[in-house]
Amino acid sequence: MKIFIGSDHRGYELKEKISRWLFELKYDFEDMGADHLDPKDDYTRYASDVASMVAKRPGSVGVLLCGSGVGADVVANKFDGIRASIGKSVLQVKAGRTDDDMNVLVIAADYTSEKEAKAMLIAFLETKYEENARHGRRLEEIEKLEANN
Repeated sequence: MKIFIGSDHRGYELKEKISRWLFELKYDFEDMGADHLDPKDDYTRYASDVASMVAKRPGSVGVLLCGSGVGADVVANKFDGIRASIGKSVLQVKAGRTDDDMNVLVIAADYTSEKEAKAMLIAFLETKYEENARHGRRLEEIEKLEANN
């Protein structure tokens, strides 16, 4: 599983820590930026870079950070095939993975501690989608919506 990660200036510090955790845990990941702290950068660039890579590579996932998480979440969900959500707790992230095949975890850097971020990251990466008729039907409905917009 390939992981793409990106963040603007408000999530930059936490993104750097997450990158170190991914490296230490021996995950295959690519840091899409920012590659340095730039107080004038925008989440739109990094969210679109990560979302486009996840959309192009089936089986890959993304991790995005911005201050509130909302902006990166909105941008990522503009891409067909992306099911991004702001992580609120480990249980919520696990439910997003098992029920909705969430493929982009968005972290609100201004409101999430390092401990919470690491726990949600691990839950996101270790939890698998549970294929069943109900979940599959919902994902098919989402694909129809994407095709018609």
